[in-house]
Amino acid sequence: MKKTILATLGALLMLSACNQKNESDEAQKQALADASKVELQNAVADRDQLFLLVNEISQGMDQIKALENILTVNAAAAGETPSQREQIQADIAAIQKALQDRREKLAELEKKLNSSNLTNNNLRNTIATLRNQIDTQANEIAALKNSLTEATARIGELSTTVDSLNTTVASVTEQKDAAEQESVDLANELNTCYYAVGSKKELKEKAVIETGFLRKTKIMEGDFDRNFFTTADKRTLTVIPLHSDKAKVLTNQPESSYTIATEGGQKVLRITNPASFWSLSNYLVVQID
Repeated sequence: MKKTILATLGALLMLSACNQKNESDEAQKQALADASKVELQNAVADRDQLFLLVNEISQGMDQIKALENILTVNAAAAGETPSQREQIQADIAAIQKALQDRREKLAELEKKLNSSNLTNNNLRNTIATLRNQIDTQANEIAALKNSLTEATARIGELSTTVDSLNTTVASVTEQKDAAEQESVDLANELNTCYYAVGSKKELKEKAVIETGFLRKTKIMEGDFDRNFFTTADKRTLTVIPLHSDKAKVLTNQPESSYTIATEGGQKVLRITNPASFWSLSNYLVVQID
């Protein structure tokens, strides 16, 4: 009886030990499965981040191409405005920061993938390709920044040249205007004429003529009164009303260059050939008694 009990206890102990071993094995399998599941989830998440980074880098390339087009168009259109330059500089700075962020994300992903058992050669090749693309974009954006700097410097030089040319043009224009005004003044001066109409007494009082007994009349020999003369323009003066029924030209205008006629009971002097009329003198004196 005692032997039977002992045998039964031994069998129970063995069964309990087997059960405990089976439970331990199951727990280990479940833990391994859970660990693999987590690692797989992490790997999938890392892969998705990698694909997202691929899209970001592709968008970054589009941004860079757009900036290149803007710079090319502005260069063809004789330069961008200051506000456009500021916007391009801001865009370049933003892209540079984005490239640095992507480079850091890529390094972090590479570190995670290297420590994972699920990393494959395709992912490693993708990482290498993305790193090359980031480096290429960084070089392109640096070249764009240099182009913008050179363009800004060139614009500054052109602005200085334009300012200098504007100053020169203003100076030349001023000189041209002065020369034209001087030419006009000279033409006006050359075409200025003076005439005086008066009685013998008036002309003597103004020292325009000098007469004496048995002496030939002298015209404007002394300091005559120039205010007595009317100023006119040879180019427009064609008719001089004399307001008298008598008239005689005392100065030496050629007789063929004018006529004196009676119109409405008053004498009128008409200049028929201005060039000839004023060829000998710019002064005309007419005595009306």
